[in-house]
Amino acid sequence: MKEKKLYSEAERAKTGRNAGVVGIVLNLVLFAVKVTVGILTSGVSLIADAVNNLSDAGCSVIVMLSYILAGKPADKKHPYGHARMEYLSTLIISIIITMLGFELFKSSAGSIISGGGNESYSAAAIIVMASTVLVKLAVAIYFNVTGKRIGSASLIAASHDSFGDVGATTAVIAGMLLSKVTGPATDGVLGCAIAVYIFVLGIKLIIESSDTLLGTAPDRDTVNRVTNKLESYDGVLGIHDLIMHNYGEGRFFASVHVEVDAERDIMQSHDMIDNIEREFLHELGISLVIHLDPVCIGDERVDALRLAVADILTEIAGEVRHSVSMHDFRAVFGVTHTNLIFDVAVSYDFPLTEKELKAKIQSKLSGTHENCFCVITVDHDISEN
Repeated sequence: MKEKKLYSEAERAKTGRNAGVVGIVLNLVLFAVKVTVGILTSGVSLIADAVNNLSDAGCSVIVMLSYILAGKPADKKHPYGHARMEYLSTLIISIIITMLGFELFKSSAGSIISGGGNESYSAAAIIVMASTVLVKLAVAIYFNVTGKRIGSASLIAASHDSFGDVGATTAVIAGMLLSKVTGPATDGVLGCAIAVYIFVLGIKLIIESSDTLLGTAPDRDTVNRVTNKLESYDGVLGIHDLIMHNYGEGRFFASVHVEVDAERDIMQSHDMIDNIEREFLHELGISLVIHLDPVCIGDERVDALRLAVADILTEIAGEVRHSVSMHDFRAVFGVTHTNLIFDVAVSYDFPLTEKELKAKIQSKLSGTHENCFCVITVDHDISEN
């Protein structure tokens, strides 16, 4: 996987603030140009598009302020810092975009109902509008590249809005050229089309930003990267119960259970765990907390039972076509029966209920080990999704 360049908090904040300033200045210029031409030509869609640029300037203000607030150090009430302000600003921008789309639809629909206007667009007006498309395209690309470079959800959201403006303004130009042929309502129709696009875009961004605030699972590449690195350490027999979450870009926190040989000196295992946690923080920027799980290896009876259960899980996985993994396996031998205590990890869309899965495992095991009883905990590891 390609390594993403790591930026310090100060570098990210400065880059984000600068992008916000660029957005404010350019969108105010575009607003002034469009609204002037729109008033002179009585163009409804043109004025609507100008108002959209004004809202974009406001969104850039929010982006700039979010970086200022996100840069505040951790305090008593916010021990993990304020970096999630970036996510909150993305949600606010999304709501503003949605509201604007709704209001523009009302005004454009009103223009259609009233019969439209008598627009008379000059060649100069069309040239000015075409020029604003190029400017907005440059802004969109700048926001998109910068947002991806520093991992900024708010800047990427602003870039989507700007790309939408490019299409919307192009539609306005089409209205200028077609209104004399298709009738005075053309401007209002295109204004409605612009409004619908903006509204749908806003809803989409609200959903995406809300998911981020609620907390989403890390992407598969990140999970694989963490898993592979953990399993590469000498002395790590297996891992499970990996949990990852963040408090803003570059603020990753994770916890995981690491299995080690129970016969190994506890101080050596503890030292290995400390080294792993330190390397994850310095190399990947992940604050990792590891729970050490000692497991017995080399006991023939336990190994045979573990293998029997593993075969059963493999069989079930093939039947339901979903992965099933096992960890924390222990065997407690008694006079009349043996308890097998273990956890199984499945995906969130696993087709069997916990009760059905447990019953199936016990049923298959009883066919070959009638005196063995399973004590199973079913959990959901993000590496299984």
